[in-house]
Amino acid sequence: MVKKRAVGYTISDVANKYQIHPQTLRTYEREGLLTPARTQGNTRVYRGEDLQRLEFILTLTRELGVNLAGVEVVLKMREKMAEMAEKEIQGRIGGRPPGACP
Repeated sequence: MVKKRAVGYTISDVANKYQIHPQTLRTYEREGLLTPARTQGNTRVYRGEDLQRLEFILTLTRELGVNLAGVEVVLKMREKMAEMAEKEIQGRIGGRPPGACP
């Protein structure tokens, strides 16, 4: 059973939940794919958004066979698309028509 801490999940909890080695999580962090929060004691703390991102990474690697370099590209594209969508929403709120320059 995964124990949820007051602020999130430990690396061992996450590794057990997703059946991966803790070193895999450290590798994902080193490669910039995950950025868990840290406690004052420097312990990694994984929150809900970290787990969602990890699930997406695992889907790409396990089910689709994407390597870590490909995962990085997909994650960057996903983030860029989210930024673009946010700008579009803000533009509509501000009264500009879709696709108009600021």
